[in-house]
Amino acid sequence: MKDIKVLLVDDEEAFVNTLAQRLKMRDLKVETVCNGEEALSYVKEKEPDVMVLDLKMPGLHGMDVLRKIRKAYPNIQVIVLTGHGTEKDEIEAKRLGGFDFLKKPADIETLVSKIRVAYKEKLERAMTAVAFAESGEFDTAREIMNEEEND
Repeated sequence: MKDIKVLLVDDEEAFVNTLAQRLKMRDLKVETVCNGEEALSYVKEKEPDVMVLDLKMPGLHGMDVLRKIRKAYPNIQVIVLTGHGTEKDEIEAKRLGGFDFLKKPADIETLVSKIRVAYKEKLERAMTAVAFAESGEFDTAREIMNEEEND
């Protein structure tokens, strides 16, 4: 799974740069942005497979980014990684369609595992949708690809 494209979204520059290097050492393709607005601009140009998203950032809050990403790009898996999250935040993130919720400092191997599982789930959903589309069941295929948007 070397071709997993990950977008890290966090306003703590030193943290995000260190995390990016550690993820790259584990054969992930990683890009970084420092705020929610940059994240939304980035996904318009290059759609990552998985987004690792902080909540507390200047400007657009992480929950707002999650809400917008899930609506416009339901195939991007979003893992919230935050130092400021509460149980209420975790429930809200999952309700909005977040794949997982981790608190900083998260173990790097745990994060990598979550990224790989999120990517695998994305691929499985896409393959299921293709199978339905090939059999002429286009509405079902469309529902599968957009299912997280409707949760």
